[in-house]
Amino acid sequence: MKILAIGDIVGRPGRQAVRQFVPLLRKEYGLDMVVANGENAAGGFGLTLSTSRELLDAGVDVITSGNHIWAQKEIIPYMDGELPILRPLNYPPGVPGRGYLLSGQALVVNIMGRTFMDCYDCPFRAMDRLLEEIKPPPVIIVDFHAEATSEKVAMGRYLDGRVTAVLGTHTHVGTIDKQVLPHGTAYVSDIGMTGPTDSIIGDDAESVLQRFLTKLPHHLTVGKGKPVLNAIMVEESQGRATRIERICRTLEDK
Repeated sequence: MKILAIGDIVGRPGRQAVRQFVPLLRKEYGLDMVVANGENAAGGFGLTLSTSRELLDAGVDVITSGNHIWAQKEIIPYMDGELPILRPLNYPPGVPGRGYLLSGQALVVNIMGRTFMDCYDCPFRAMDRLLEEIKPPPVIIVDFHAEATSEKVAMGRYLDGRVTAVLGTHTHVGTIDKQVLPHGTAYVSDIGMTGPTDSIIGDDAESVLQRFLTKLPHHLTVGKGKPVLNAIMVEESQGRATRIERICRTLEDK
């Protein structure tokens, strides 16, 4: 299989890049699956029913998320429905939604880190329980939504040989450490952002700067500039990664 994982989609520019490039990349690479982190797809904060359908209509198969999944409350009733939307597996019991989904021949799992973030259940033990409790297919793709690079690298090593790929999201800054680990797991600390280039990790630069300079509350809006798509393509054989490639596409200014 060939799987494309798209980094955090931010607002309208991010959705525009997905609409433009996902159909082209499906043909160019012969993709079997597209996974995208969509927790910032609605105005830069959260996910709505219409924005999720827009991503799915563009060719995304599974939408993952993270700590912002509840920002748009209208999506909550749909988290237990048929839409292929995931929230992190290690949220406390009783939270709406699911943390993993079988899509075609692959299992997609969404987990969230704890370092520099809120108090969630242990993502390492959550993965252990999942792999013990279910009979997963050979292909397992993990979106690890975490802040600390050390925690992400640790998860990659912890799951090496047990899953096909551990792909980091959340920081919106793509890292250069893509690799296939010794036991066959594709890894990268962060896929990067799919959104506006003239921004600070997707948000309007001036608004973010005012927050840093004054420490006063300041409303954040989505940035402008050329929309860029950052993604990772993983090719596998019998559940083990054989190749990992970083993909970046940029739209001209509109």
